Amino acid sequence: MPTHESTNGDTEMMDDGTKLRRSRSDKVVAGVIGGIARYFSFDPTLARVLYVIASIVSAAFPGILVYIILWVVMPEGE
Repeated sequence: MPTHESTNGDTEMMDDGTKLRRSRSDKVVAGVIGGIARYFSFDPTLARVLYVIASIVSAAFPGILVYIILWVVMPEGE
């Protein structure tokens, strides 16, 4: 998210109304990766490929479990 200087010199996050939500239009299973890609202005296909690669290569990243948790926790977009 973009930042800006406030009047007292502190850097604050700008609230542009963007919320992390599952994608309804760009989904393959539940829209989790599509929603994350939209939130970070990233290509959804590339995000999915990177997610699968990270899940396979890294033993410390249990991809399916994380996906299911995000599916339950992330609200669905409008």
